[in-house]
Amino acid sequence: MFRSMDTATAGLVAQRQRIEVIAGNIANKDVTRDADGNKNPFQRRFVEFYAKPAPSGGEPGIGVKVDIDRKTPPRRVEDRGHPDAGPDGFVNYPGINIQSEMVDAIAASRAYEANLTSAQFSRQMIEQTLKLLQ
Repeated sequence: MFRSMDTATAGLVAQRQRIEVIAGNIANKDVTRDADGNKNPFQRRFVEFYAKPAPSGGEPGIGVKVDIDRKTPPRRVEDRGHPDAGPDGFVNYPGINIQSEMVDAIAASRAYEANLTSAQFSRQMIEQTLKLLQ
């Protein structure tokens, strides 16, 4: 009975992590330098869900891994007045698409709500079971 609560809680944690990563991508959509000050645009991050291996004799769990998207090329924008513009006058911005990030954020938000509802129903079932046992 508590397994359903554990599953919903793991889903809540995973979706919260996904929303935080999306927010970070949106916040850094115009960052053209890395932490060391080098001309290196921010790399989009994404969340990958996977099943954790089961402990000896137990049920497998859920895991969350944050990875960096190294395949998407930077967005090149012509801005000759920008301090990070190259000799051709173009600036390399992160290859982040705001529309797709917002769609992902909405999907993560809905998944979070679904997991929350599942956790609430599990709690209600546990409470009803305890009332029946009294």
